[in-house]
Amino acid sequence: MPNDRIELDRFDLAILRILQTDGRITAVELARRIGLSKSPTQARMKRLEDAGIITGYRAILDPIRMGQAHVAFVQVTLSDTRETALTAFNGAVLTVPEVEQCHMMASSFDYLLKVRTSDIQAYRRVLGETISTLPHVASTSTYVAMEAVKEVF
Repeated sequence: MPNDRIELDRFDLAILRILQTDGRITAVELARRIGLSKSPTQARMKRLEDAGIITGYRAILDPIRMGQAHVAFVQVTLSDTRETALTAFNGAVLTVPEVEQCHMMASSFDYLLKVRTSDIQAYRRVLGETISTLPHVASTSTYVAMEAVKEVF
């Protein structure tokens, strides 16, 4: 069932909205806020988890307080876009800890990466020593973020 779409009613949507901002909320408080009792609220949460809509709970870290304030977006163009090349790139990019996100694009380039480092010098090292050496990378273009206006974790 994880790949099947399920119908979400207003209670389900309220649960998801609240859990996105406070994953540690108690079932009692969640139930109070959505206007149901505890048991039906817990049953809905279990159904949302079983359906794969809620995929887990985790701590959200502040990268700036951890010394990782530099964000760059990198366009990557590959020299080969056959399936074996894409698979090789996909597997290799997963091993780069500085890459927070990697999206295959339908564009004039092949991938868009979100890369987080401590500063521009660290980014330059990651780009030159790691990203540029990933399988089939032909070229990259970097866009440095000046400010995060909205980020959803």
